[in-house]
Amino acid sequence: MKLSANLLQRQTQSPVMTARLRQSIQLLQMTHFEVNQFIAQEVEQNPLLEFPYNDDEAGGEAEDGEYAHQPEDAGSDDGYDNRTEALSSDWYDNGGSASTSRLNDELDANYTNVFPDDGAPQRLDAPELVSQWKSMPGSGEGADYDLDDFVAGQVSLRDHLAQQIPFVLPDMADRLIAQNFVDQLDDCGYLQADIVEAGERLGTSLAQAERVLATLQSLDPPGVFARCLAECLAIQLKQKDRYDPAMQALVENLELLARRDFATLKRLCGVDEEDLLDMLGEIRQLNPKPGSGFEAGVSEAIMPDVVVRASSDGGWLVELNPDMLPRVLVNQSYFSRVTKTKDAEVQAFLSNCMQTANWLTRSLDQRANTIMKVASEIVRQQDAFLQHGVDHLRPLNLKTVAEAIEMHESTVSRVTSNKYMLTPRGLFELKYFFTVSISAIAGGDSHSAEAVRHKIRALILQESPEAVLSDDDIVDMLKKGGVDLARRTVAKYREAMNIASSVQRRREKRALAKVAGF
Repeated sequence: MKLSANLLQRQTQSPVMTARLRQSIQLLQMTHFEVNQFIAQEVEQNPLLEFPYNDDEAGGEAEDGEYAHQPEDAGSDDGYDNRTEALSSDWYDNGGSASTSRLNDELDANYTNVFPDDGAPQRLDAPELVSQWKSMPGSGEGADYDLDDFVAGQVSLRDHLAQQIPFVLPDMADRLIAQNFVDQLDDCGYLQADIVEAGERLGTSLAQAERVLATLQSLDPPGVFARCLAECLAIQLKQKDRYDPAMQALVENLELLARRDFATLKRLCGVDEEDLLDMLGEIRQLNPKPGSGFEAGVSEAIMPDVVVRASSDGGWLVELNPDMLPRVLVNQSYFSRVTKTKDAEVQAFLSNCMQTANWLTRSLDQRANTIMKVASEIVRQQDAFLQHGVDHLRPLNLKTVAEAIEMHESTVSRVTSNKYMLTPRGLFELKYFFTVSISAIAGGDSHSAEAVRHKIRALILQESPEAVLSDDDIVDMLKKGGVDLARRTVAKYREAMNIASSVQRRREKRALAKVAGF
């Protein structure tokens, strides 16, 4: 066959991942805090974007002051007469805010200082920043107080220890070693450092480092500067003068205590069952994390993106949380005034800014609509859960929701990431409603994995010390309820919920029953 070179022209369509499309996808996956940060960056770069005013009245005053105020004509012949008439009329005005302001300017006096409640409302310097700066003039009235302004600062663990170190370590060299140890504490108060390496790095002897550490372990809170759990408990018991040989043997064999092997513990500690129960009661009263009582970081409350309420017709009302909706405005009037310039470079820049502003507003609107669609479909699918609880949670996957709202699975996955829904049953992440399906017996309706885990937890909580359920017993009881589950799956779910085995639970429940009987 003869080969030849030909020129062919063909037109095809293919999706292209543009920069704005990529940003729209990222915007859909962002949390509320990340969206606000992104909008703040766009407002800073784009002169046509601005934040809406928090108060409509304040926004109206600002707009009137910017656009409605016109400068006086200096060349007017009757300017003096108008000024005289206006000034004379101010003497007989009955407290109008505008006339009072002109009178203050003319007489170089401020009568609102005499009666602050009767004066004109103070104008906001920057209404869009009122929520961030509470001390801004005009941000609030005198009778409104913010409790955050009166809350004392939280003392950190390092600050608390730094106040005690000078009283127990007068030598400066010892304080330097102590400061190095303080810097290597974790949030729980445990020392994450090797004494030998610390001594070599600081150029001190091992004996001096151990002496400083022993002194630091006597500070408050009890158990701080421990290197393991056993040492933390031992420090607290020594301060209570309860670290006898029997208690020492118990602390040195915490792994047996975790396995609830009370028979071996009685033999190692040389005590009877009653004394061992008393020792376990004392161990329970100790604090395994002495540094947890101090503020380690800022705790932020989770705000729901979607709110679900029961409607009057027996259904559910799904709404977007207005406090979580990002807001941004496009200043059309400013754009129309500035584009009158004949500078081609300025017009090109403003046109680009307008396109970016319109894209941002459309993307935010599309983000809200997509979240609303996904949330409404989740509520429709999980109606039984909202009415009756976790036992009626249906198995659900991304494909089912995506097909119902005619979107791609990846879009649904991005929407459900870090988004929360407030329901009459509590606050849940949207991903909580997506669980795997567990088959039922005799061809019945499948069960949700989360609902099955809830049933396993409920069965274990209801068991008695004399009738502790094994994994096989749980499998049989689940089969009676129509759930077909293997024993290894029950063990996997039980371990994921941090529930001990039947042997360990039997020992613990019997010990607790005996403690309650004393």
